[in-house]
Amino acid sequence: MSAESVRIRPVHYDDLEAVTAIYAHYVANSVATFDEVAPGVDMWAAKADDLGARGLPFLVAEDDWRVVGFAYAGPWRPKPAYRHTVEDTIYLSPDHKGKGIGRTLLSTLLPLCADAGIRRVLAVIADGDDDSSVRLHKSFGFTEAGRLTEVGFKFGRWLDTVIYQTELAPRQVEEAPAGVEAFPED
Repeated sequence: MSAESVRIRPVHYDDLEAVTAIYAHYVANSVATFDEVAPGVDMWAAKADDLGARGLPFLVAEDDWRVVGFAYAGPWRPKPAYRHTVEDTIYLSPDHKGKGIGRTLLSTLLPLCADAGIRRVLAVIADGDDDSSVRLHKSFGFTEAGRLTEVGFKFGRWLDTVIYQTELAPRQVEEAPAGVEAFPED
């Protein structure tokens, strides 16, 4: 299996069991996420619905009809002025890491973000034991924008997060109408 044999496509509801399982692995075994309890399929369905309503991409990587990874762009902050900035998220099945699938997902995700009117993409990466996400993002031109020290506590240790960012092709942007929140809080 290689990245060339992987198909990238929008998420379907039938994919959410696999998405849930992939993410649950990282919740239980890594500091890649600060979640301590893995969310269920219902949360992933709500996220897929929300991102779809916002016109933001949620993708899966499929190999031999099996979901082996996913990526999405979600709102960075709920205030209207942030509407052109998103945070990306990428997770791969543990047995599919290091095969170029993350690169394929991110190379598909970024143009879809630009098409959605996004100008800035952020990656918030835990400064843990695995630097593969840092290497991936740097290879796409992301640069370090800042460090938040000891903001997470997981597996008995304090963790920093490092924020990386990249700018997408500038596009004509519109002001939000007065009183309208681009990403209303739930």
